[in-house]
Amino acid sequence: MNAAAGGPVAAIVRQHRLRWWEALPWAAIVAAYFLFPDHRALGAQILFMTLFALSLDLILGYGGIVTLGHAAFFGVGAYAAGLLAVHGWREPITGLLVAGVAAGIVGLVSGLVILRTRGITLLMLTLAVVFMLEEIANKASSITGGADGLQGVRLDPVLGTWRFDIFGRTAYVYCAIVLFVLWLFARRLVHSPFGRSLTGIRENVQRMHAIGSPVHRRLVTVYAIAAAIAGVAGALQAQTTQFVGLNAISFERSGEVLIMLVFGGAGRLYGAFVGAPAYMLAQDSLAKTDPVYWFFWLGLLLVCVVLFARGGLLGLLDAALRRLRR
Repeated sequence: MNAAAGGPVAAIVRQHRLRWWEALPWAAIVAAYFLFPDHRALGAQILFMTLFALSLDLILGYGGIVTLGHAAFFGVGAYAAGLLAVHGWREPITGLLVAGVAAGIVGLVSGLVILRTRGITLLMLTLAVVFMLEEIANKASSITGGADGLQGVRLDPVLGTWRFDIFGRTAYVYCAIVLFVLWLFARRLVHSPFGRSLTGIRENVQRMHAIGSPVHRRLVTVYAIAAAIAGVAGALQAQTTQFVGLNAISFERSGEVLIMLVFGGAGRLYGAFVGAPAYMLAQDSLAKTDPVYWFFWLGLLLVCVVLFARGGLLGLLDAALRRLRR
């Protein structure tokens, strides 16, 4: 009896244990800071886009919610943090918190409505949300700067000590620490009973309804959580670049983060750590090599990943490891 009861408990405990390979992304992040000192500003961008992709993975990879409007929350967080700084509230950490709360509220309100639908209707509604918010940001040009963007974002030093500099040193470390804290939260979430229920909803929503699971409530909850994390990622962009443009809340940004997650592998929690750097480094390299047709080569790379790397680059790695074990 005790052995039978101990089996599931032991499995849950094992899932929460950190494995040695989970340190690899963080070792790479620390190493990159010292190995590429001239590219720390780009590194900071990769880190907040990794966080953005991680937030998308919570709803797409685990909740099975297909969306083309995730940039709505990224943009809300960016504008919230930027407007706070412009109007005198320049403390960066509280700015992140306010941005996360603002994006989370937008995610909660929109999720209560659109998550009652499924399929193509849900997809179109997520797209409608991002278009509406982008147009609001554009029309409210006296507040947001409109097409010219929100400028004049200035911040105090982090914890009163570390000032943001043009070399990206503080920005890189700041983004890395925020990413680490929210990764720990996301990891705990997906390995919790709540996270397991999300996987069940993704795999068979009818069965979850049949066993009495509050499907809609759980989907709305994870949607709001992912929106808040995306808002923090947007706030990091606003704070580290000291500028917020309309592209922060655009369909293009939504498509970009979706491609990053597909590159890395959705539903793995670590796909964001592979996909975001791979996409952004490929984009940077191809834009320098072929400034006119670099989008073609990036699209070709995506097609190859989708066709030949089932489950993204992490799926390709899994397949390679399985072959080596034979």
